[in-house]
Amino acid sequence: MCNVGGIDRILRVIVGLAVLSLVFIGPQTPWGWLGLIPLVTGAFSFCPLYPLLGIKTCATKD
Repeated sequence: MCNVGGIDRILRVIVGLAVLSLVFIGPQTPWGWLGLIPLVTGAFSFCPLYPLLGIKTCATKD
């Protein structure tokens, strides 16, 4: 089941990696682990919040 589309998926992975990098470089804060959320949702093309909000950025198949 896909509900995260192309650009949305790429942005999630980029933002996830950027936030996750805060664990290893920069201020080295544990809050950087929150970057795993957009990273995983981008990797699996599924966001559990989207169905609750009625959002789908993935292209539909005819």
